[in-house]
Amino acid sequence: MHLLVQAVILGILIGGVYALMSSGLTLVFGIMRVVNVAQGAMVILGAYLSFSLFRTLHIDPFLSILLIAPALFALGVVLHRVFIRSLRGRNAEEMSLLVTWATALAVEGILSVAYTTTRRSTITGYSQASWLVAGYRIPEVRLFGFAISVVILTGLYVLLARTRFGRSVRATVQNPTSARLLGVDPDRVSAFGFGIGIATAAAAGAVYGMIYPFNPGSHYDLISRLLSIIVLGGLGSMSGAIVASLMLGVAESVVAIEISPIWSSFVFFMVLIAVLLLRPQGLFGIRERGAA
Repeated sequence: MHLLVQAVILGILIGGVYALMSSGLTLVFGIMRVVNVAQGAMVILGAYLSFSLFRTLHIDPFLSILLIAPALFALGVVLHRVFIRSLRGRNAEEMSLLVTWATALAVEGILSVAYTTTRRSTITGYSQASWLVAGYRIPEVRLFGFAISVVILTGLYVLLARTRFGRSVRATVQNPTSARLLGVDPDRVSAFGFGIGIATAAAAGAVYGMIYPFNPGSHYDLISRLLSIIVLGGLGSMSGAIVASLMLGVAESVVAIEISPIWSSFVFFMVLIAVLLLRPQGLFGIRERGAA
């Protein structure tokens, strides 16, 4: 029982980081109906940038978020302006998959040249530190990562729910044509939304690099997990992505401790298959009108 509770605690903490990673993915889908399969690569890019800033300038990985998130926000806006915005017509969604996948491969290639394929980890003075609370160990890195994720996700909620930009996002999601008639520029909203999605990936990458070893190819496993999360939560549902992240984080941790770490990642795929068979719209998704 003690191991089970310990696993649940660790699962909740890593689930918060998964929620931060997947929030950008579900935001981009909600605005543009684009599945950004480069999201995992952007997380790894954020991990490498944080690693470099820590190794060369001795900037704490959590503080490095203040630098890499704005930088990758700008990169996201540029990528949207250059590649995504030009996609039009009936096949735009399918073509966006190819474009974002090509982007992921390009990022992987650049990182492989710059850093080689050797696995790296951002190891700080507190990487192995933990607190003992009521007999349970709370790793400092995971707790701080969870706290950072909560802060950023809260800020994202306020941005989307309480600001003019958030109202523009909702209008664009509901009806881009009507939004344009009301003075909203859907292209600009989409560009900023895409940039925010990439920025959240960068922030999560700084945390990810302190918890797991990584190399340029780590994005393959990561994007499969993130896609499982947003499918379980419901495509385009931010609250669904958060709940699904916590659920799968706990499931992964429990399986790793109670059964074997080898099977922990397989939980995501089992859940993905079950959701597609039993509830294709996910936990918080809405079945499209006219769907069977």
